[in-house]
Amino acid sequence: MPLIKSNGINFHYVERGSGEPLLLIMGITADGSVWEPHAANWEKHYRCILGDNRGVGFSDKPDGPYTTAEMADDYAGLLNHLELENVRVVGVSMGSTIAMQLALRHPNKVKSMVLMCPWARCDAMAKGIFQHMMDCKARFTPEEFSRYIQLLIFSKSSWDNDEKRKELEDGQKENPAFPQPLHGLQGQAAACISHNVLDQLPTLRVPTLVIGGKEDIFTPPWMGQEIAEAIPGAEIYLYEKLGHAFHFEATQDFNARILDWLNKH
Repeated sequence: MPLIKSNGINFHYVERGSGEPLLLIMGITADGSVWEPHAANWEKHYRCILGDNRGVGFSDKPDGPYTTAEMADDYAGLLNHLELENVRVVGVSMGSTIAMQLALRHPNKVKSMVLMCPWARCDAMAKGIFQHMMDCKARFTPEEFSRYIQLLIFSKSSWDNDEKRKELEDGQKENPAFPQPLHGLQGQAAACISHNVLDQLPTLRVPTLVIGGKEDIFTPPWMGQEIAEAIPGAEIYLYEKLGHAFHFEATQDFNARILDWLNKH
């Protein structure tokens, strides 16, 4: 189990595949293993590096609040340890905010980046959702909290599909070996709420793809569109009828689409 010291914490990561490096940064509440449906494909083409963000998984879970800048420095420390620069980066949700900070704070580390369901700043509604997430974590059973997160990220098309709904219901009953503690989620949520880099994005000169779902109620399309307009030359693609978990709802298309884009950038 690779565990290194980075930015003052014990930071866990795994590597899969070979070739040019591809750093994968996961979102709030989730550890690096959640990349499995994508890493299983991309590792055939790239050296995939999957980290556990501070506050979750096998990485340290210090008391918060955290910041996205701090979490980006965690990954910069990992890349320093691996003696890597100029890597491709894919970040999802909170992971996309960390990726932006990594590109802003450590520009020599990022060759290109894919920002999945991202935001450059939170409006009042987004801040309310993150606060509600913390409240739910504090009061719900694990199964109830899992259902709440699923309702937030999966689209109507998934809930209306009997087979997919059964998978979601089964997922609610799963007990992770290392559940995220409340203070870990609170630290991450604080980082999400305070993230505000919109005015810095025009300084980036990194090939960027913004990708998401048009039915995302967690990070609505305007958030991604705002980023794509701010980063010079950025591309954007939004899936029809899919939500925040579009990459799980259209995994085959998503995996191929991202691989094609990464191969060109």
